[in-house]
Amino acid sequence: MATGSTGAATTDFLPGFDRHRIETAPGVTIHARAGGSGPPVLLLHGHPQTLSTWHAVAPRLAQSRRVVAMDLRGYGDSDKPPGGERHAHYAKRAMAADAAAVMRALGHDRFAVVGHDRGGRVAHRLALDHPDAVARIVVLDIAPTATMYARTDKDFATRYFWWFFFIQPEPLPERLIGADPEYFLRHHVTTQSKTPGSPSEALFAEYLRCYADPACRHAICEDYRAAAGIDLEHDAVDADARIAVPLLALWGAEGVVGRTYDVLETWREKARDVSGRALPCGHTLQEEAPDAVFAELSAFLG
Repeated sequence: MATGSTGAATTDFLPGFDRHRIETAPGVTIHARAGGSGPPVLLLHGHPQTLSTWHAVAPRLAQSRRVVAMDLRGYGDSDKPPGGERHAHYAKRAMAADAAAVMRALGHDRFAVVGHDRGGRVAHRLALDHPDAVARIVVLDIAPTATMYARTDKDFATRYFWWFFFIQPEPLPERLIGADPEYFLRHHVTTQSKTPGSPSEALFAEYLRCYADPACRHAICEDYRAAAGIDLEHDAVDADARIAVPLLALWGAEGVVGRTYDVLETWREKARDVSGRALPCGHTLQEEAPDAVFAELSAFLG
């Protein structure tokens, strides 16, 4: 049975944005916020964030665009279904189908998509599975999933240990994280951010509200289990596919991804028209360097 998060948000990080709950699959309802008018753009968060991560970017984009931010299934206030056989309910294919369904329900058949972290992986699959729906794609602080697994070394495995911790069989990671969710979450976000004071305590409290839900923690592990299994199978089938629409890659100059990979080259292996650059921050660009992210998005989205 699908479940939502425990408790209500204490802070509204997107005031003025409409609230929507949209059924995208049997037993799965996605929480979304929408604001502004103009060409549509979809914002997809990563782990351990929620749609509130866009609080410093979305309102500014909404001055000239119709902005939709959604909680990925398993995160925030979206439903958290069981993982299913081979964790397929958390395959990026399933999450991309959610995104396409949300945008269709809101009247948008073709749109730009911006994805950070896990959301960037969903955006990548969205562009492959729903090419007619995606007009442009932006990925924040990631290299392609298959590339990162294929080129894993000791340094990457040490810095991104949760990629290999979360995928352990249930219930090992769920129980260990559940022993002290606040400590684990704070350690995670503070080590990835290279900007003092980011995230704010209010934003951290919002993430903790969701992370405190055992269903959320389980869903997060299912997300990563899918990434290490069924997602790689889907990626292997599409190994020669190339995203046809323009792709912008941005990454944190002080983060692991930018220091480990030639980010633009990894995306040129997956897309035909790639541009981008590093920004002076850590992993969570939209929180640490929102002005720079907004400027880049405004120029790229046109």
